[in-house]
Amino acid sequence: MKTFGPWLTSPWRRSVVGALAGALPVPAFPAPALWWWAFVALVPWLLLVRSAPTGRRAVYDGWCGGFGFMLAMHLWLLPNLHVFTLVIAALLGALWAPWGWLVRRFLAGVPSGKRVGAALLVLPSGWLAVELVRSWQGLGGPWGMLGSSQWQVEPALRLASVGGVWLLSFLVVAVNVAVAVLAAVPAHRVPAVAGLVATAVAGLVATAAATSAAWVWSPRPDADGRQTRIAVVQPGVVVGPDRRFDREEELTRRLVGQDVDLIVWGESSVGHDLDDRPDLARRLAALSRATGADILVNVDARRSDQPGIYKSSILIGPDGPTGDRYDKMRLVPFGEYIPARSLLGWATSVGKAAGEDRRRGSEQVVMTTGPGLRIGPMVCFETAFPDMSRHLTDAGTDVLVAQSSTSTFQESWAPEQHASLGALRAAETGRPFVHSTLTGVSAVYDASGRRLGPWLGTSASTTAVYEVPLTAGVTPYVRFGDWPVHAALLVLAAVCLTEGARAVRLRRNAPAPPVPHARTVHESPARPAR
Repeated sequence: MKTFGPWLTSPWRRSVVGALAGALPVPAFPAPALWWWAFVALVPWLLLVRSAPTGRRAVYDGWCGGFGFMLAMHLWLLPNLHVFTLVIAALLGALWAPWGWLVRRFLAGVPSGKRVGAALLVLPSGWLAVELVRSWQGLGGPWGMLGSSQWQVEPALRLASVGGVWLLSFLVVAVNVAVAVLAAVPAHRVPAVAGLVATAVAGLVATAAATSAAWVWSPRPDADGRQTRIAVVQPGVVVGPDRRFDREEELTRRLVGQDVDLIVWGESSVGHDLDDRPDLARRLAALSRATGADILVNVDARRSDQPGIYKSSILIGPDGPTGDRYDKMRLVPFGEYIPARSLLGWATSVGKAAGEDRRRGSEQVVMTTGPGLRIGPMVCFETAFPDMSRHLTDAGTDVLVAQSSTSTFQESWAPEQHASLGALRAAETGRPFVHSTLTGVSAVYDASGRRLGPWLGTSASTTAVYEVPLTAGVTPYVRFGDWPVHAALLVLAAVCLTEGARAVRLRRNAPAPPVPHARTVHESPARPAR
C-alpha cells in the first residue's frame, strides 16, 4: 500500500479500488475449483481500509467495498432489473460501512499484538452481523453468504453441521484478517502467523468436535440401511404452461416400472389452479397410479379460494391432491413482489419486476407421502435461508425438497450457485436434499452434503432417479441453532462497551481548558467639557 499510497489520495481512485476490492471474493462462488480464493480475496479490501487517513474515510471505503461485493454477486440480475441493480447494491453496500470503521480501528498503523488478536475475533464478528442484517428477506435474503463458497469442501461441510454457514463465514474472514496482517505489518508477523495457526487449530478442533458430536447427535443411516428412491423431472425450456405440463407428463410416464417412492416437479410446473382445472388434477392422479408414487408439483396461479397469486407445493396421490399444501413464504424481492410498491413501483418501468405482488404463506408444512416418507418442501429462493431447513428438520422431516426455476438466468452462474446451496442445507441439518428445477441445475445430496449422482444441467430435458439414504437424529446446528451469530453479537456488544468506556475515560482525563487571566479595567477620568 506504500507504493500506491500517493496514487490513492484521489477520492475517486480510492472509491473505484474499494469497489473492485469488494468484488474480488465473488469468483469463489460460481467456480467450485476456486473455493480457496475466498480465504485471501478480502485481503486487498482490508489493506485499503486500514490505510484510510480518517475514520470517516474508512467508513466510506467499507461502503465502496460492500457496493462492489453486492453488485458483483448479483450481476446476473442486470438484464432484468437494469439500473435498479445498482441502486440495490448501493443500499445494501452501506451495511459494510461500520465494518470499515472496525477494520481501521483494529488494524490501522502498527497494531499491537493485543489489537491483532482482538481483530481476529472482532472483524469476523462484524462480518457476521452484516450477513445477519442482509439475511432479512425484505433486504434480499442471504444469497451469497461468504461461507457458502465452501460447499464442496468436506471439512467445511462437517463444520456446517456444527455451526451452519455462519461458522464457515466467521472462519473465512478470520483467515483473511490474519493474512492481511501478515502482509502489511512486518512487526507483527509472529502474532499473525499465530492467528493463522490458531484459526487452523480451531478448524481442526472444531472438526474433531464435529466428528465426536456426530457420534452422539449427528444423523447416521438407519441400522437396516433404509433408503428411498426419488425421481426428478426436469422439462427444460418449454414456452407456455400447457406445453410444459404436456412435456412433464411425457417425462413422468418414463418412470413407470422404476419403483420410485416420490416424483418431484420443479417450481411453476403447473400454471393453473387445480380447482379450476380438474382435468389437470385427473391427469396427475393417473400419473401417480401409473408410477406407483406420489408427485410433488408446484402451482403458480391465481387461487380460486383465495384472492391473489400463490406459489404452492401440492402433493398428488393416486386419488388426486392429498390435501397437503405449502404456500411459499419468502418471496423474491422485485421478482415476485416489490417492497414498498407505492415508492418503488417505478422499478416495473425499467426492468422485469413483478407487475403484481404474489401472496405469501403463513407457515411451513411437513408432508407425508404414501410410503410414509416425511418431506419438507421449500420453493426456490427459500433454500438460501438456513433457518427454514433447520425448522423443517426439527419438525421431523426425512428429506428436504426444493422446487425451483432459474430459466430466466440460464446464461449466468445463478443456476449452479443455487444448486450448490443444497449441499450446505443438507450438511447443516443432516437430511438429504433434493433440488428439482424446470430448466436446471437439478441436484440431490446425501445427509453429509455429498452429491448423489450427476447434476442435471441447464440444457437437459430428462428425468433422473436417485437412491437416497435416510438418516435419524439431529445435528448440533439443528439442536443449538445460530450460535455463531449470537456469539458474534456478544463480541460486538463487548466492543461497544469497551469503546464507550474508553471515550468516557479520555473525556475525564482530558486537561481542563485554559481559563483566561482576570484583567483589571482602569477607567479614564472624564475630560472636562469645553
